[in-house]
Amino acid sequence: MTDQLTNPNPAYDWTSTAPETAADIAGAAALLEIGDRLGLLPYLEAGDATTSAKLAVASGLPAEGVANYLEALSSAGLVVDAGEGAGSIRLCADYPRIRYESGYISWALNANRPFIENAEVFLRNPAEARRSHRRDGRQVAVSSEWMGSEGFYAAALGTILDAKPEHVVDLGAGTARLLIEILGQVPSATATALDLSAGACEEARLAGDRAGVGDRLRVVERSIESVATDPEPLTGADVIHAGFVFHDMLPEQESVADAVLANCREALQPGGIMALTEAVPYVRNDRERRFSAIVTYYHRQFMGRRLLSVDEWTEKLTTAGFADVRVVQPRFPTGRVFVATKR
Repeated sequence: MTDQLTNPNPAYDWTSTAPETAADIAGAAALLEIGDRLGLLPYLEAGDATTSAKLAVASGLPAEGVANYLEALSSAGLVVDAGEGAGSIRLCADYPRIRYESGYISWALNANRPFIENAEVFLRNPAEARRSHRRDGRQVAVSSEWMGSEGFYAAALGTILDAKPEHVVDLGAGTARLLIEILGQVPSATATALDLSAGACEEARLAGDRAGVGDRLRVVERSIESVATDPEPLTGADVIHAGFVFHDMLPEQESVADAVLANCREALQPGGIMALTEAVPYVRNDRERRFSAIVTYYHRQFMGRRLLSVDEWTEKLTTAGFADVRVVQPRFPTGRVFVATKR
């Protein structure tokens, strides 16, 4: 006998086969975060057909646990039959979109978990809270990479590729996804990835090797602030990119940020460009306003950062000696790419 279910809310057709959007993205985000922490996503993202047994051997994880995880991915539709023998699977065709959407959940709720859990402490004693409750740099880098895959990398990537780069420097490179993509498309190019997080730098080295570009990718574990007094990592650049990192110096280290920008201009080859990807505060159009609100609030209340407006970033780049500053709007809500040229 089949259970007779009644709809408690006739205004909403819960019998529809369409995904419940919030639940769908949340479920995928949790599964992908687990796969990332297990170290299984890189093997799956390589694109080749694989099996549970092969993944267990490659990762060194227990076979039963890997099989259970893949069963969950299969049930969720994140992996599908690869058609290459019993048990062969590969990621679903829609995986890039799913990972992109999952990045917003991962970043907003997990990468920034210390802020949420200690919200009252940050309100009462923000200086002490900022010293005591720090984010996981690797979690921030990975979730930012997921969001950036379709949110802001495309705008930065297109800008850089249009410049036909020979040597690209990325300040605050995270796991170096952007540079690895550039090196894959420009076989003659070299790149330097600079980041303060040891975890992100280690993942960048591993990712570069997996992509076959490790010999052209230099990874430097240093702060961006250090470039103000030692610009050596910028040497030879004809393109310098900085993604969501300059605001980390504002407002307390604004003079340092200005010195870094000046050194970037000085180091660039004539005609080279600086591509600065940044968040601007409290954008209120319908498409951007909610995510922009949490980005701005996190930065102001919990990180003590000052996000600059479009006009303020344009003025800062002009003051540093750059010319022809133009603004590109990526898909990423609250993000803007400022492209400035050395004359």
